[in-house]
Amino acid sequence: MELQQTIANSAQVSGPGLFSGEMCHITFHPAPSNHGIVFVRKDLGGARIPALVDHVVRRARRTTLKSGQASVNTCEHCLSAVAALKIDNLVIELDASELPGMDGSSRPFLDVLNDAGVKNCDQVRATMVVKQPVVVRQDDATIAAVPSDQPGLQLIYDLDYPDTPIGRQLRSFHMENGNYAGEIAPARTYCLEFEAEAMREKGIGSHLSADDVLVIGDDGPLGTNRFRFEDEPVRHKIVDLIGDLALMGAPIQGKIIAFKSGHSLNHRLVRELIKQHRAQRHKNLALYRSVADIRKLARILPHRYPMLLVDRVVEIDGDRRAVGVKNVTINEPFFQGHYPGTPIMPGVLIVEAMSQLSGVLIGQSLEHTGKLAVLLSLERVKLRKPVMPGDQLILEAEAVRIRSRIAHMRCRAYVGEDLAAEAEVKFMLVDDEQE
Repeated sequence: MELQQTIANSAQVSGPGLFSGEMCHITFHPAPSNHGIVFVRKDLGGARIPALVDHVVRRARRTTLKSGQASVNTCEHCLSAVAALKIDNLVIELDASELPGMDGSSRPFLDVLNDAGVKNCDQVRATMVVKQPVVVRQDDATIAAVPSDQPGLQLIYDLDYPDTPIGRQLRSFHMENGNYAGEIAPARTYCLEFEAEAMREKGIGSHLSADDVLVIGDDGPLGTNRFRFEDEPVRHKIVDLIGDLALMGAPIQGKIIAFKSGHSLNHRLVRELIKQHRAQRHKNLALYRSVADIRKLARILPHRYPMLLVDRVVEIDGDRRAVGVKNVTINEPFFQGHYPGTPIMPGVLIVEAMSQLSGVLIGQSLEHTGKLAVLLSLERVKLRKPVMPGDQLILEAEAVRIRSRIAHMRCRAYVGEDLAAEAEVKFMLVDDEQE
């Protein structure tokens, strides 16, 4: 069992963005256990963007994350270096929308973070183990994750550019015993000559020349550039893939096999792996664990029949996160009228169940003992799957912010692997008159 890691000292790096040309200054800061990798837009009042696939928005030829109105572009090279160094917790503070492009590789980020040093945190690192094969496809591109008995992450990338100097390139790499710094990190991003011309016509990367970025023509690299490796393009695809897989939020144990896969397909694989991992975890929790049964819940929550919509709590992580269970049966009183012929649990009651679990989580903080969480507002409510008798709702509540009078929670409800509902819920914390 390995401990989580962060950097020992703050470090800085600066440079223009690869696509925008806008100057960006980055400061890397240490972060505590269970913090994760978080980008902070200093120029936008400290807006925080977690490096998780939930925050990915689609952009051509790069990975972009967005939270609210704040976004961060071209973060895959930086995240690749972070993952290679096994850094779990990090604040990446920046003052522009795009990370520095540097030389187009991950090596400058790796060097800066290496100089900052890596140190252990006080919590154990969680690993996402691939249990079942997962395959995603788009046109002629494919990427798959399969179980492996070997520790760590194994990568195999098959790149195919017929009728170009790149041609067919195949490369494998093992994160545990491979030489990332020497064999992978120096590989630069690249494009074909006609792609560079098309981007320049759109005003993208107009500040760059063929000496600044690796542009490949009919006879090889243009300008003064030369390949750092004979198979530099496929090595850079591995750089990108490692960075995109870091959006899992935890290291992966398994084998990843990719054929012509790009950022979009990489992100889809991460989402499918999270879906598989969450379903297995929910199943294990619901079957074997209980930290609060209905009797204990009745002492925590003011709700009573027929409005107590959480049967038990199976996990509580301090005042950060809780997981609960609602067993949906045909005996629920609302099924008499919603609807007699096609019984479906009302969406507002699913939201109410998530809100009640949030109340349990809020109550974990001693500061809020004797407080009653009263619903204040709902945002980003989405009902994605009908819930019917016989289903088991797995409820998740995550604290975004808890203050003396206000609590902001992010909630989700699942049936098996499928997301049934999600919402962001805000509460006003008032004195419980019964207390």
